[in-house]
This record gives sequence, C-alpha cells and structure tokens, in this order.
Amino acid sequence: MKIIIVGAGEIGRHLAVSLAREAHSIVVIEYDAKVAEELEQQIDGRVLTGNGATANLLLEAGVAECELFLALTSDSTVNLMAASMAKKFEAQKVIARVHPGLQREEWLFDYRGHFGIDHIFSSERLSAIELSKFVRNPDSLMVEEIARGRIEVQQVRVSQRSDAVGKRLKDLKAPERTRVAAITRGGEHFVPSAEDAMTEGDIVTIFGEPNRLRKLAVRLQKGSSNEEALRVVIFGGGEYGFSLAQMLEGFNCKVRILEIDPNRAQELTGLLSDTTVLHTDGTVLSELEEEQVGDADFFIATSGSDEDNVMTCLQANNLGTKNCLTLIHRADYADAISASGRHFGVLAAVSPREATRRELERFLTSDRFHTVKQMGAGEVIETVVASGSIAAEHMVSEIEWPEGCILVARMRGLQAIVPGPEDTLKPGDTIYAMVAPKVRKKFLKLVR
Repeated sequence: MKIIIVGAGEIGRHLAVSLAREAHSIVVIEYDAKVAEELEQQIDGRVLTGNGATANLLLEAGVAECELFLALTSDSTVNLMAASMAKKFEAQKVIARVHPGLQREEWLFDYRGHFGIDHIFSSERLSAIELSKFVRNPDSLMVEEIARGRIEVQQVRVSQRSDAVGKRLKDLKAPERTRVAAITRGGEHFVPSAEDAMTEGDIVTIFGEPNRLRKLAVRLQKGSSNEEALRVVIFGGGEYGFSLAQMLEGFNCKVRILEIDPNRAQELTGLLSDTTVLHTDGTVLSELEEEQVGDADFFIATSGSDEDNVMTCLQANNLGTKNCLTLIHRADYADAISASGRHFGVLAAVSPREATRRELERFLTSDRFHTVKQMGAGEVIETVVASGSIAAEHMVSEIEWPEGCILVARMRGLQAIVPGPEDTLKPGDTIYAMVAPKVRKKFLKLVR
C-alpha cells in the first residue's frame, strides 16, 4: 500500500517503522532535518524534509497516487491543512491527528466534513479510552468503541444468575438501542437470530450507547447492579489525565486528580464538573499516604514521565490500592509491563503509540469498507450507504438482511445510534454491522 506520513515525532516514527516492516511503500515528510535524517537510516522508504502542508512537497511525495495519507504532527492546524490538501489532490484515504480538545468539539462542528477528511483522532483520547475500559467495565472480557466513540462494544460472559439465561433474544427486553450481535458457545461462534437463546457460560458481544450498554452488561454478568461508586485516583492532570477524568465522570466513579502544577490544577477545577483536583506531588510517598490513595479502587498514572508513572503505581500498590494502571510512552516498555506487571501490582500498561497503531490498522485496505474489528463470529464492518443502493431510503425492517448479519450502529452527521426497525437508511449514512464471513458479499451488495 502507498502510504504518506506527515510528521516523524513519537507517533509518526513508531508508525513509519511498523508499516515499513510490513512491506508497505512509505514516504515520510518531516520538518526537522535531523529527525528526518535519523529516520531515513531506520526505514526502507523515502524521507523528505520540509513542511507537509505545502503543495510542492506533497506532490513530490506522490500524494496523487497515495492510498493512505496520515497527518501525524503534534500541530492540529498543520495536520488538518495537510490532510485537506491531500484530499484535494485525490489521495484515497486521509486521516489527521488532532488535539483532544478539538475532537471533543466534534458535536459542535463537523471538522471531518468541513476539511474533507475521512477520519480524525487524538492519541490522548485513544489512550484514555484504553485506560477507562478497565475501570468502567472491570468484568468485561473486551471493550471497544465505534462510531467516533458514541457506540460501545463489549464482550461479557453470561452468568447463571442472569435472568437472560434461556430467553430468546426477541424476548430479552434489552435496553432500547442495544444489540446482542454475536455468541460464542462451546468454542463455536455465531451471529444469532431473534429466535436464539442465551445459555449460562455464553460469551456474548453486545453493542450500544455506553450508559445503556452498561445496564445490559450488568444484567448478563451478575443479574443486579452494584451501586457503590468506584474510587479512582489519577496521577497527572495533563491531556491524558484530563481526557480520562472526563470519560469517567459519568460512570459512577469518584475521581480525584493529583496535579503538581498549581495553574493546571486550577484550570482543571474549572473544566471538570464532578472531579476533585488536588494540587499535590503524586511522586512523594507521604503525599499519597495523606490523600489515602491506598483506599482507592484504581490508581492510574498518566504523567509524561514513564519512570514516575511506574514508580507511583508501585507506591500505590504498596499502600493497598486494589488496581494500578499506567501510561507508558515507550511501546516496548508497555509490552513488558503488561506481560509481567501484575507481579508488582500493575494491572496493565497502555502505550499511546500502540493505541494509535491499532486505531489506524483498520485503514490498511483499499476496499470501500473498513474492518473495524475481527471477531470469532465474523467482523464488524464500517461502510457508507451508497446512493441508489438497495438499502438507501428504506427502513431497516424493509430490507432482507442475510442471516448472519446484524446492524449495530448508524452514524448520520455527528449523531450515532443503534438503528431500530423503523429507522430509515439514507445515502451517505455510515453504518456498522456484525457480519459472518459467508454473507459479507451479500451484505455489501445491499448497501454499496
């Protein structure tokens, strides 16, 4: 695949090295001559020095023949401009990294539509999502997000105590706009129909808006909800910690942030409505003891220092914190800590570089659809309803969907829902479906 990357910082360099190893044709544009020279020695690909948001350099990089264009500098303005220009030069897929604050404004302004960009993301938000999964859904086997984070995917195991055992899906009375889209039973995977029933021990894949989905997950796993709020302490009030706190505020969590910078602490107090921000040095053991960190259910280290993150987790664990999570900027260190961290109290380590790589992997295809997630029962496919297709301008219930296919999300503009039978699909809608391998072609013929 012909790929152009603008920006060889922490994220861009990691991705360039990773993609070059997979035999993709890589061109990197980097403003800093020294960084560009160093990268050229590391990868089998072209490295150009200069501003990636200039027409001459984009044309020299071969933007007109580009299949995937990634603007990954630390400057949102440069990335949006470069990506928009690349799209005008007819690059096939165009993706821009942005500041998390800009991504949080997507409900106010459609940046993707305005700049003609296929996808925008922030590495800070992706990392915060990964960390929040452990807190929001500690009993789930897997948690992902689709449709710009508005629809959540979980895998849960059905408990013998659940009132869902033995009920057909059409009789389940699940929360509105949630879906049971796949079942694993005895090592076999299948996309269920409305007539199928769940049994004890089933691993089910469910989709829905996060708050509603949580109710379904609790019902399947335990049969009743534990209303006691989780106590979460976040070390570091930078963008990672701030994004994480925002995500947890609405999920029955009592969140505290430990931030050493008094100005940042004051700023966070104004930005967060239901989080306690403490101006204190989280690297000092006596400060952790004073704030009773040992009583927390989760201690999450999100500072910019890998060393401080690991050491504060060790201290929190020694004080009695039940679960410790840490952000690790070096991907190889994150792998090592995730593999053996439980021995010294670290439940998991999240790498922003790896979170970004996984996010962008799904775009490494020239097909007119994206495989968002591969699963045992099939794959979660993202595609756009084409004008003149069989599905366009029809209600979901009017379309003869093949057995082994379930619609799990529909995005129109900035709004995403799990579509119901009476919802109409319109040209330009982005839809997501759980599709068994044998019916992928049939599904795509309906919508493309």
